[in-house]
Amino acid sequence: MNILVTDGLSQAAVSQLTEAGFNVLSVKVAQPQLKEYINAKKIEGIISRSTFIENEILDQCPQLKFIAVIGDQKIVDSVERTEKNGIQIITSNVAATRSVAELVFAHLLGGSRYLHHANRTMPLEGDMSFKDLRNFYAGGIELKGKTLGIIGLGKVGHEVAKIAFAFGMKVIATDPNVAESNIQLQIQDQTVNIKLETVSLEEVLKSSDFISISVSTQQKPLIGIKEIAMMKPEAGIINISNGNAIDEEALIAALEDANLKFAGLDTFDNEPKPAIKLLMNERISLTPHIGSLTSAATESAGDLIAQKIISKFHGKSGMDFFK
Repeated sequence: MNILVTDGLSQAAVSQLTEAGFNVLSVKVAQPQLKEYINAKKIEGIISRSTFIENEILDQCPQLKFIAVIGDQKIVDSVERTEKNGIQIITSNVAATRSVAELVFAHLLGGSRYLHHANRTMPLEGDMSFKDLRNFYAGGIELKGKTLGIIGLGKVGHEVAKIAFAFGMKVIATDPNVAESNIQLQIQDQTVNIKLETVSLEEVLKSSDFISISVSTQQKPLIGIKEIAMMKPEAGIINISNGNAIDEEALIAALEDANLKFAGLDTFDNEPKPAIKLLMNERISLTPHIGSLTSAATESAGDLIAQKIISKFHGKSGMDFFK
């Protein structure tokens, strides 16, 4: 089987696939030539982190058997079209759970201590206005004792809860599919189990000092004008899941009117061209959808993808493979 790797796959994962008998072609193909290359090289599988697979490719490359996604970017034009053409989508989201959860706290710590703003002003004014800036950024917020509300208690939500408990925070969560969950903390050689019962979205919004969103794609924004109005005016909100989880115009208005203290965004409704008002707002900590893009997560994702491909499409015969 010929597999095209466009980007994002670790060398260790490439070696796994090669040793299992797959022909791996690691080539960055320009988008206009992608369809022709796939057909000319008889590519049956694609592994990518960012190369976009258009509907034309899905329809006109009949030999394609799978598309494997490194990370959590949307790289397929239409999931429905992909499935209709008998092409399997192989994901590696679980491999990046810790990476994504830690980015939540990077934004949370940055926002609570004004780091995202200070990093803009210190290079410009730090030598002339050091004392003034020191006074301006005084009064930061400590996380210990504060309430973190988690919207979406899946794998990422669980990992966010673990880190929050380690910070000494109170954690509440909402998820329509989860009534209660066991949060297991591993502290050196000891295991601590904490039972977390979910509450309503309204209670999370009203009671939280900070909110972290970790949900799948929504038909409409989960957080809009009505929901923001329920939140504390000193609250911060972090979205590392999907750009459409928050009504971005409502978020900007709330920040400009000081109805929210800060926001942290890793995903945007209009990627890869986020709204200028978001990019220019000094109350927003910004990252370009890097939640799953740490070295460790990339290695883990590659390993997971390789294992799934080998399991589904043995490069060697079953007997040879397990020798």
